Amino acid sequence: MGSFDFITFFFLIAAVVIFLQLRSVLGRRTGSERPPFDPYSPREVSKGPENADNGKVVQLPRRESAAEEESRYTAIDTFAKVGTPLNGQLRALSDADRSFNPEDFVNGAKMAYEMIVMAFADGDRKTLKGLLSREVYEGFDAAISEREARGEVVKSTFVGIEKADITHAEIKDNEENITVRIISQLISATYDKQGKLIDGDADSVAEVNDLWTFSRDIRSRDPNWKLIATESEN
Repeated sequence: MGSFDFITFFFLIAAVVIFLQLRSVLGRRTGSERPPFDPYSPREVSKGPENADNGKVVQLPRRESAAEEESRYTAIDTFAKVGTPLNGQLRALSDADRSFNPEDFVNGAKMAYEMIVMAFADGDRKTLKGLLSREVYEGFDAAISEREARGEVVKSTFVGIEKADITHAEIKDNEENITVRIISQLISATYDKQGKLIDGDADSVAEVNDLWTFSRDIRSRDPNWKLIATESEN
C-alpha cells in the first residue's frame, strides 16, 4: 500500500509540474484577448484579415446599379437632347468616367475661364501654369513676355459670362476632351509705356466669343481639367 501511495504521489507531482510549464508557455486568459478571427462577422468584413494585404490588395470597382446608370443618363439627357450627336458623345464619356456631370463641368469651365482671362491680363503666370496644358501655357507666356518687352499694360474688368455650352465631347488616347463655346462680356484696354490707349476701350463692354477645349486624363485621380486649345469666334 505504501508503494502504491508513493507512486500515486509521484505522478501527482509530475502532473503539477507539467501543468505549470504549459501555463508558463501558453499563458493565461485575462479577459482582454482578441476574439478569434471570424471572416463573416460585419466587423471583420469591413476591416479585412489583419495584415493580410499589407496595403497591396487592389480593390475591384463596385458594380454600378441600373438606377445609378439611369441617374447618370438622366443628367445628360436634361443637358443635351436625346438622339443628338452631343447626347451620344456625353453618354460615352460618362460611361468611361462615371463621376462626370455636364452641369458641374460647365460651372467649373466658367470659373476657369474667368480665372484664365484675368490671369492673362495681369500677367499672372503662376495661376496660368496650373490651369493650362504645357503647349497653351507656352503660347500665353510668350504673349505676356512680348507685351512686357514693349512696356504695355492691360487693364481688364470681367463683367460676366452670358452663355456657356458644350459643343463636342470625346475620349481620345485615355484623354477626356470637351469643347465649350463661351460668350462673355469684358472691359479691356491696353496702354503703351507712355500710358496711351492702343487697343480696346476702357469705357465700354465688349462681347467675346470663344471656343475653348479642356482635357483630363481619365486614368488620373486628379479631378482638375486643363485648357488645351483656344479659338476666338469674334
